[in-house]
Amino acid sequence: MNTTTVGSKIEIEFTMNTSPSLLFSRLSTPSGLSEWFADDVSIQGNVYTFTWNRMEQKAEIVSLKENKLVRFRWIDKGDTDDAYFEFRILQHELTGDLALHVTEALADDDADDAISLWNYQIGELKRNLGI
Repeated sequence: MNTTTVGSKIEIEFTMNTSPSLLFSRLSTPSGLSEWFADDVSIQGNVYTFTWNRMEQKAEIVSLKENKLVRFRWIDKGDTDDAYFEFRILQHELTGDLALHVTEALADDDADDAISLWNYQIGELKRNLGI
Protein backbone atom coordinates (compact mmCIF):
# COMPACT_ATOMS: atom_id res chain seq x y z
CA MET A 1 0.00 0.00 0.00
CA ASN A 2 1.29 3.44 -0.97
CA THR A 3 -0.19 6.58 0.57
CA THR A 4 0.25 10.18 -0.55
CA THR A 5 -1.28 13.32 0.90
CA VAL A 6 -1.31 16.23 -1.53
CA GLY A 7 -2.85 19.44 -0.23
CA SER A 8 -6.45 18.64 0.61
CA LYS A 9 -6.58 15.19 -0.98
CA ILE A 10 -5.26 11.73 -0.27
CA GLU A 11 -4.15 9.07 -2.69
CA ILE A 12 -3.79 5.45 -1.62
CA GLU A 13 -2.85 2.46 -3.75
CA PHE A 14 -3.73 -1.11 -2.83
CA THR A 15 -2.54 -4.32 -4.49
CA MET A 16 -5.52 -6.39 -5.59
CA ASN A 17 -5.24 -10.02 -6.67
CA THR A 18 -8.41 -10.20 -8.75
CA SER A 19 -9.62 -9.46 -12.26
CA PRO A 20 -10.32 -5.88 -13.38
CA SER A 21 -13.93 -6.71 -14.31
CA LEU A 22 -14.71 -8.31 -10.94
CA LEU A 23 -13.14 -5.37 -9.07
CA PHE A 24 -14.92 -2.84 -11.30
CA SER A 25 -18.31 -4.37 -10.52
CA ARG A 26 -17.64 -3.87 -6.78
CA LEU A 27 -16.72 -0.21 -7.38
CA SER A 28 -19.44 0.85 -9.78
CA THR A 29 -22.69 -1.00 -8.98
CA PRO A 30 -25.08 -0.51 -6.04
CA SER A 31 -24.95 -4.21 -5.17
CA GLY A 32 -21.13 -4.26 -5.34
CA LEU A 33 -20.72 -1.10 -3.26
CA SER A 34 -23.21 -2.30 -0.62
CA GLU A 35 -21.00 -5.37 -0.05
CA TRP A 36 -18.15 -3.31 1.40
CA PHE A 37 -18.55 0.47 1.13
CA ALA A 38 -21.93 1.30 2.68
CA ASP A 39 -24.77 -0.43 4.52
CA ASP A 40 -27.01 0.11 1.50
CA VAL A 41 -26.64 1.72 -1.91
CA SER A 42 -29.36 2.65 -4.37
CA ILE A 43 -29.26 4.42 -7.71
CA GLN A 44 -31.56 6.74 -9.60
CA GLY A 45 -30.17 7.93 -12.92
CA ASN A 46 -26.51 8.67 -12.23
CA VAL A 47 -27.12 9.58 -8.56
CA TYR A 48 -26.14 7.01 -5.96
CA THR A 49 -27.58 7.15 -2.45
CA PHE A 50 -25.19 5.71 0.15
CA THR A 51 -26.64 4.77 3.54
CA TRP A 52 -24.59 4.34 6.71
CA ASN A 53 -26.39 3.81 10.04
CA ARG A 54 -29.63 5.20 8.54
CA MET A 55 -27.88 8.40 7.39
CA GLU A 56 -27.84 9.09 3.66
CA GLN A 57 -25.35 10.82 1.40
CA LYS A 58 -25.83 11.31 -2.32
CA ALA A 59 -23.14 11.30 -4.97
CA GLU A 60 -23.27 11.36 -8.72
CA ILE A 61 -20.98 9.54 -11.09
CA VAL A 62 -19.04 12.15 -13.01
CA SER A 63 -16.64 9.80 -14.78
CA LEU A 64 -16.93 6.12 -15.65
CA LYS A 65 -14.57 4.06 -17.80
CA GLU A 66 -15.30 0.35 -17.94
CA ASN A 67 -12.78 -1.67 -15.86
CA LYS A 68 -10.64 1.47 -15.38
CA LEU A 69 -12.20 4.35 -13.45
CA VAL A 70 -15.17 5.44 -11.34
CA ARG A 71 -15.36 8.99 -9.98
CA PHE A 72 -18.14 10.18 -7.67
CA ARG A 73 -18.93 13.78 -6.69
CA TRP A 74 -20.71 14.38 -3.40
CA ILE A 75 -23.90 16.31 -4.12
CA ASP A 76 -24.40 17.80 -0.65
CA LYS A 77 -20.97 19.46 -0.73
CA GLY A 78 -22.07 22.12 -3.20
CA ASP A 79 -21.18 22.51 -6.83
CA THR A 80 -17.45 22.11 -6.40
CA ASP A 81 -14.92 19.81 -8.00
CA ASP A 82 -13.23 19.43 -4.60
CA ALA A 83 -15.86 17.06 -3.15
CA TYR A 84 -15.13 13.74 -4.79
CA PHE A 85 -13.70 10.28 -4.44
CA GLU A 86 -12.29 8.19 -7.24
CA PHE A 87 -11.41 4.55 -7.84
CA ARG A 88 -8.84 3.89 -10.56
CA ILE A 89 -7.88 0.35 -11.58
CA LEU A 90 -4.28 0.11 -12.74
CA GLN A 91 -2.53 -2.89 -14.25
CA HIS A 92 1.27 -3.03 -14.23
CA GLU A 93 2.44 -3.65 -17.80
CA LEU A 94 5.41 -5.86 -16.94
CA THR A 95 4.09 -7.95 -14.05
CA GLY A 96 0.35 -7.88 -14.76
CA ASP A 97 -0.25 -6.97 -11.09
CA LEU A 98 -3.51 -5.14 -10.44
CA ALA A 99 -3.75 -2.11 -8.16
CA LEU A 100 -6.66 -0.06 -6.90
CA HIS A 101 -5.81 3.62 -6.63
CA VAL A 102 -8.18 5.56 -4.35
CA THR A 103 -8.24 9.36 -4.40
CA GLU A 104 -10.39 11.44 -2.08
CA ALA A 105 -10.65 15.20 -1.80
CA LEU A 106 -10.81 16.16 1.87
CA ALA A 107 -12.99 18.92 3.25
CA ASP A 108 -10.54 19.50 6.11
CA ASP A 109 -7.25 18.16 7.42
CA ASP A 110 -8.54 14.73 8.44
CA ALA A 111 -6.04 12.86 6.29
CA ASP A 112 -5.12 10.35 9.02
CA ASP A 113 -8.78 9.52 9.72
CA ALA A 114 -9.55 9.22 6.00
CA ILE A 115 -6.56 6.92 5.43
CA SER A 116 -7.61 4.71 8.35
CA LEU A 117 -11.16 4.53 7.02
CA TRP A 118 -10.02 3.63 3.50
CA ASN A 119 -7.66 0.96 4.88
CA TYR A 120 -10.60 -0.57 6.73
CA GLN A 121 -13.00 -0.26 3.77
CA ILE A 122 -10.55 -1.79 1.26
CA GLY A 123 -9.89 -4.57 3.78
CA GLU A 124 -13.63 -5.28 3.68
CA LEU A 125 -13.57 -5.22 -0.11
CA LYS A 126 -10.68 -7.71 -0.19
CA ARG A 127 -12.46 -9.95 2.30
CA ASN A 128 -15.61 -9.91 0.15
CA LEU A 129 -13.54 -10.72 -2.94
CA GLY A 130 -11.81 -13.56 -1.10
CA ILE A 131 -8.33 -12.05 -1.44
